Amino acid sequence: MKPRINVYLEDHVDAQLTLICKRPGTNKSRIVNDALDRFFNPEKDTETSSALIRRLDRISRSMERLDRNQSIELETVALFIRYFLTITPPLPEVDQASAHALGRERFEAFVAQVGRRLTQDKNLLSEVLETIVETKPDLFTVDPDRNTQPKHSEPSPEEIIEDDLSPLRPVVIEDDEFEEEDYDD
Repeated sequence: MKPRINVYLEDHVDAQLTLICKRPGTNKSRIVNDALDRFFNPEKDTETSSALIRRLDRISRSMERLDRNQSIELETVALFIRYFLTITPPLPEVDQASAHALGRERFEAFVAQVGRRLTQDKNLLSEVLETIVETKPDLFTVDPDRNTQPKHSEPSPEEIIEDDLSPLRPVVIEDDEFEEEDYDD
């Protein structure tokens, strides 16, 4: 025989208990009994707790990888933008139309390349890092603050891994500003 007890609950707790008891197969006595059992014997829930902890650990590691990858991507984009802006000279008005057409063509080739890589599920960053490790294994052991790098020989053509990027046509800027007819003698 189970002992009967009278318990006083706060209104909001009673409302939640009443709502939960509307589910089929549940009653107030069973819910309160299970809750008190878990409260008095927390070691019974170790299986659920350990599973939850494992999941949280996996999520945490995944978030750390995402954060690391995002930092690498942001740094790469920032360095590319700085490099691009420092080496790209402004174009004269007469060359801008052809440069825009060439830029559109190169951008379409770039977008197509990104699409191909995404469908193949390739990761360029991993490929580049693997190539660096294979061709220059001591590169990541160098302290950049000391400015001393071990001497490496140039890789042979067999060691160079070709990427599947199609070659981009270079932008040729012709300086027509100083033609012969502009000079008056």
